[in-house]
Amino acid sequence: MSTTWTSRYAQRAKNLKSSAIRELLKITQNPDIISFAGGLPAPEVFPAERFREACDRVLEKQARLALQYGATEGYEPLREMIARHTSRYGVKAKPENVLLTSGSQQALDLIGKLMINPGDRVLVEAPTYLGALQAFNVYGAEYVSVPSDNDGLRSDLLEASLRLGPKFMYVLPNFQNPGGTTLAEGRRHELVLLADRYGIPIIEDDPYGQLRYEGEHLTPLIVLDRENLRRDDGYSIGNVIYLSTFSKTLAPGLRLGWIVAPPEVISKLVQLKQGADLHTSTFVQMVAFEVARDNFLDEHIKLIRRVYGERRDVMLRAMEENFPPEVTWTHPHGGLFLWVTLPEGMDCHQLFEAAIKENVAFVPGDSFYASNGHADEGRRHFRLNFSNASPEQIREGIRRLGVAIKKQWARLHPGYDRPVDQHVFD
Repeated sequence: MSTTWTSRYAQRAKNLKSSAIRELLKITQNPDIISFAGGLPAPEVFPAERFREACDRVLEKQARLALQYGATEGYEPLREMIARHTSRYGVKAKPENVLLTSGSQQALDLIGKLMINPGDRVLVEAPTYLGALQAFNVYGAEYVSVPSDNDGLRSDLLEASLRLGPKFMYVLPNFQNPGGTTLAEGRRHELVLLADRYGIPIIEDDPYGQLRYEGEHLTPLIVLDRENLRRDDGYSIGNVIYLSTFSKTLAPGLRLGWIVAPPEVISKLVQLKQGADLHTSTFVQMVAFEVARDNFLDEHIKLIRRVYGERRDVMLRAMEENFPPEVTWTHPHGGLFLWVTLPEGMDCHQLFEAAIKENVAFVPGDSFYASNGHADEGRRHFRLNFSNASPEQIREGIRRLGVAIKKQWARLHPGYDRPVDQHVFD
């Protein structure tokens, strides 16, 4: 008798769906397509030679340690480096507050595993990061969505949602994925105070915070939590768990992120991680430490800011030149993304099909909304990534996308007389 595997799956596995972005990446493997879909860093800024030298040093001097099992908490010198680095932004973390994870995606999974029972509500921005929704969905989360605008999450709409008793709120305050928006300073204070008033913890996801191209650094929520509530003992207590990653500053192939949290939370996360993978690769952690040490990371981030800042500017100028005035978009001060809003009547999925015919791709906006009635709003939006394509590709890709938008708009408005550029890229 043959086994029907689907009948053996756990209940939590039955409604899982593949990432819309991962599926899109299959389409964009076509070399003729200019893709603004993936959140990919630019491979030309990867410090490949520095990695080669670091690998040689680790294997020459510490091979026995690097190739052996390690502590679940992570490589101690790297945890100390992260604690020192975050202290520049006011985060008074000690190594015991830091857990190394296999990418920040594992951090999201561990937090879901630690905190979510089936049916628990999680408060998220609308829109929010698709990977977080995927991680939390596994554990049966339901969602309370709060709209955001150009200044981030609408804190004036937050209190009614907090009264519903979410288990925690998940927020990306800096250059949010997908919106590219940054949570304004006043809203940060209000968010932290409301979280304390209602006893709702905050998960602060900050993968892009160091990639600022204009404006001044804003204080992290984890710091405001301590300052506003006069918690001066570091992070032995606190209402905020902070996540970040090396994926956007060194290389995503490292799969190396971290969590900053009170020691009692770290202890439980360590136990969960032991059941998942024992520990993040010792060799990868040691190589990352060797690459980042001696202030190299600080200098390398300056290079990334220059490259990505130029590409953001090129994309914004190209959109001004090629998109009809009925289309609007965010102006990110950093990060990797911007968010486009289509006029009433246009649909991002229909536009995506038209864009693929013009050999350009993006991510439809409904992928970034929790499944609680807000997905329809997402069909008027889409996400563009500007970090991965060269300036020349950005100019041509936005021109192609402008052609697709104008064609779709003309179908909806037959009297629309704006000329459609038919130039073919060679």
